[in-house]
Amino acid sequence: MEQRIGSSSQPLEGAGFDPAFVPGLTAPVADSPEKTDKPSDPETEASTDTEAVTETETETEAEPEAAVEESADEDGAAEDGAAEDGPVFEAADRRARIVADRRGVRLALDDQECEFRWDEIGAVETERPRFGKRFTVTVHTPDRRWYPIEIEAPARSRFDEWDAQLDKVLDAYFEEAE
Repeated sequence: MEQRIGSSSQPLEGAGFDPAFVPGLTAPVADSPEKTDKPSDPETEASTDTEAVTETETETEAEPEAAVEESADEDGAAEDGAAEDGPVFEAADRRARIVADRRGVRLALDDQECEFRWDEIGAVETERPRFGKRFTVTVHTPDRRWYPIEIEAPARSRFDEWDAQLDKVLDAYFEEAE
């Protein structure tokens, strides 16, 4: 029998041990002077790198603004069309949001979102707490999975309004899909 002296485990890496760790991010590979055809001049390289960084920053700043404007236009058009076609249920608090309309049910919690078409939904269940102001909506799928979301109501009186609005949407769209 062979015994080793010392630890046989490898050192751990990752975000738990290195706060700067980003999975999949690698350091840029520097070109060696042999591979480049240009003569190596430190001043020229520094100015070229600075110009490239400035151009990249400008491009990255412009792209999110354009994307936000485009998505706002698309969302606005989609919401206007959904409001005209029939009933819409929407409830939101500071973290969570649920929208049910002609396209289906969309749930959002912080930065996570999921969308269910009416043909993907097996049942929609609501639950109101005995105490407190958290209204729970659970979407059940035919493959026995469920997705609950809790919305904090400004007052307990909103529970009746939300139940009535959600029932109108379910009566209008859920029965049609089946």
